[in-house]
Amino acid sequence: MKTSYPRMHASFYVKDLKKTIQFYTQFFGQEPDKVEYRYTKFTLEEPSLIISFIENPEKVQSNFGHLGFQVDSVEELKSRLEKAKAKDLVKLEEIETSCCYAVQDKFWVSDPDGIQWEVYFFHSDSKFNDPQYSMEETQETENSECCTPEESTKAIQNCC
Repeated sequence: MKTSYPRMHASFYVKDLKKTIQFYTQFFGQEPDKVEYRYTKFTLEEPSLIISFIENPEKVQSNFGHLGFQVDSVEELKSRLEKAKAKDLVKLEEIETSCCYAVQDKFWVSDPDGIQWEVYFFHSDSKFNDPQYSMEETQETENSECCTPEESTKAIQNCC
């Protein structure tokens, strides 16, 4: 089994998504791969990085977002999950969740300072974002506060 992760993922809250897209398009020298309602994502080959930005001004000061690692297979995710469980690190598991406009299997851990990390397997892009990540209940189809689980050990039911 590999001892390294194939690609780093980071997600950050931003105040103005249009300005963020403009800056990172220039900085990275490429257009974003995905732009949705209050959400955008860039995938870089070198360094191997997936970076997403979520427009949510209220969270910019209090919580930058989360960090994560994408794994290559469901089997690798299960292996890493079992190892993390054995060390009592897992805070939350999500299977076939639609988060950040993608269907994913994942688990979450938090460091001692509360920085959240997700380890996930990407199944496919989705136009649906699970309502549990909704910023406003009236905009369930246009969610922007994805991928931010509450500090909890509760299991999330399959949404899809």
